[in-house]
Amino acid sequence: MRRGPVLVIMFIAGCGFYAPRNDVGAGYLGARYILDPLGEADGYDSDPLVRYDAFDCTTFVETVLADGDERRLSAIRYRDGVVAWENRNHFIETDWLNNNSDFLENASAKYGNTAIRHVVIDKAAWALKNHGISVNANPIAAELEYLPYETLGDIHNTRPLVVLFIVGNLKKHDKIATDIAVVHMGFLLPGGQVLRHASTGRGVVDDNFAEYVTKRRGMKNNIGIALVEIK
Repeated sequence: MRRGPVLVIMFIAGCGFYAPRNDVGAGYLGARYILDPLGEADGYDSDPLVRYDAFDCTTFVETVLADGDERRLSAIRYRDGVVAWENRNHFIETDWLNNNSDFLENASAKYGNTAIRHVVIDKAAWALKNHGISVNANPIAAELEYLPYETLGDIHNTRPLVVLFIVGNLKKHDKIATDIAVVHMGFLLPGGQVLRHASTGRGVVDDNFAEYVTKRRGMKNNIGIALVEIK
């Protein structure tokens, strides 16, 4: 299996993160893109718990945050670190950010004038329609603070940030049975010029952040970004 050099140091006790340079995730550059490459290694989703040769946007961010360590990765991907499909942080808006709040924080307001994206996640309806699985979960309303594209200025970050790309209400209930707000993620490297991410059809690549934002802004219903700091 492919493994990059040690780029990120995490401390389980305090979930510390140290990554002062632009080499965050560099060891995975060129890795393939595969949608949903990870699972529980058995049961409903028998994909492996960890792999280093292929990613989607979320598993790339998670694997780098965990420094490729399987135990740390499970702690990020699953509620309370308990590996089970029903415990997986399927939704960034209501699962992933909340269950990793000990070391991740939406800090968009530090970087400009923000707005609020209101989203209602219906996990039970989504799981049944898309996976044929019954889960006991009531719809959850959440507020996601983000930076609208029309007010987004230059970002001068001194540490890597996780950047979330936000869409408005896509009216996708007929297709996936729930609303979603976050459709892509990656790392904004220090200096605010380089986006390192797993891109569909291209794999793990570096893109000029300003150019990528211009591209996203031109897409229908794309409304802005959220910037997440690693504590």
